[in-house]
Amino acid sequence: MTIDLYYQPGSAPCRAVLLTAKALGVQLNLKLLDLMKSEHLTPEFLKLNPQHTIPTLVDQGFAIWESRAICTYLISAYGKDDSLYPKDPKKRAVVDQRLFFDIGTLYARFADYFYPQMFGGAPADSAKLDKIKEAFKFLDTFIGGNDYVAGSTLTVADLSLVATASTIIEVAGVDVSPYKNVARWYGKVKATAPGYKEANETGLNQFKGWADSLLKK
Repeated sequence: MTIDLYYQPGSAPCRAVLLTAKALGVQLNLKLLDLMKSEHLTPEFLKLNPQHTIPTLVDQGFAIWESRAICTYLISAYGKDDSLYPKDPKKRAVVDQRLFFDIGTLYARFADYFYPQMFGGAPADSAKLDKIKEAFKFLDTFIGGNDYVAGSTLTVADLSLVATASTIIEVAGVDVSPYKNVARWYGKVKATAPGYKEANETGLNQFKGWADSLLKK
């Protein structure tokens, strides 16, 4: 059985998939795509994913993209239990809400703030930074006194959100110390997510090096 993952290690969405695979004990066949060489625009890749985005997963002919869809698919297909993505409708709804908050609010606000600086040489926009801080304030409230973002156990929502949050904290340099629950949660997930260093930190450091070099130009 071969499960291909087309990816870039620096990408936060790709790292979320790597974290999920580690938590499941699923072996992925990693296929590096060089976006700078337009390898995502080849006819072969466009047949798999007309949107030509990464990550893209191909499981024995079945292609799926969008990281959160990939993560939940992997759990549904290969999870030994439902701990990472509960089957109970109310528990799953909370996990889904956190995943949608990640893509629609936290990651979206990070991208709006940071990518114009990284790729376009734009100055930092304080109003956009304030929107990121507001998102962390929301996340702080969601976590409350819980260990994880959707309750007392690690779920796929933590794996997706930590890939985003670590990028914002370590690369964009946003201080989360004012958000005590977020800071505590971040430390908890770093310590307890299976394979965190290999699946997230390695690529995160690569992305940070790339971002730093572009921002210095």
